[in-house]
Amino acid sequence: MWEPSQRFETRQKMRQVSYEIFHYQDRHLGPVALHHHDFYEVYFFLGGSVDYLVEGQTYRLQPGDLLLISPLELHQPIIHPDRDPYERIVLWISPEFLHQYSAANSSLVRCFDISRPGHTNLLHLNPEQQALIQGTLNQLLRQTGRTAYAQELLCHALLLQFAVQLNQLVSGEDAQPQTDKRGTLTDRVIAYIGDHYSEPLSLDSLAEHFFVSKYHLSHEFARVMGVSVYRYITLKRLLIAKQMLSAGLRPTTVYEACGFRDYANFYRAFKAEYGSSPAQFTGG
Repeated sequence: MWEPSQRFETRQKMRQVSYEIFHYQDRHLGPVALHHHDFYEVYFFLGGSVDYLVEGQTYRLQPGDLLLISPLELHQPIIHPDRDPYERIVLWISPEFLHQYSAANSSLVRCFDISRPGHTNLLHLNPEQQALIQGTLNQLLRQTGRTAYAQELLCHALLLQFAVQLNQLVSGEDAQPQTDKRGTLTDRVIAYIGDHYSEPLSLDSLAEHFFVSKYHLSHEFARVMGVSVYRYITLKRLLIAKQMLSAGLRPTTVYEACGFRDYANFYRAFKAEYGSSPAQFTGG
């Protein structure tokens, strides 16, 4: 059953089939690593001082802001000390649930689609929109975990209602998206890695491509992203690999398509990151 706030969960894997929802309020929270996951995330910011990094784009959050994050995006919060607690509602939704109830002319994952023209992760909501979103999330928080008659059905109905509200917000004229401007060196490097992850990539080759010294590139990238260029490339390749494995492709095909130089290197990186081998992940 819902409590006013919950202890922060460090895990990035869903335990439930359809969704999980959390209300967090923290005064002292350590750094959260750059990460990704296999589900859709909705993040409703309530208070504190936080910048949120999504694929190199840094968003300065204001109370009432809404972040939408897809499984294809590496992200992390940058939490600054503040007199107010860091408070947010976080909703995880499985892709299977949203696809199950989507139709050709009413896709429930449209708001998360990174290929959609004008896509943005951040929505600045007006007071009416904030009340609508927070009201539905609070209802879902209150109902989750209860054991009343047809409780699961009620929660799924609330979740569907929320998914429709999200997509109406994104599609509506009143939505106020944060324009994604990729102009910095780190932004351009991330975009290049996203387009060329299947090719040989190194700090030297990236520095040469962008006409900067590798020392400057290394320092600037780590300052913005909190990880090295090499670590980011590995995470991006592993993220794509998981998507390909989930689609049914064989591990021996996936490693080369994702830019790993050999299967042994891919196997080690995958197992170190996810705790299972590529074959185990696919059930093979």
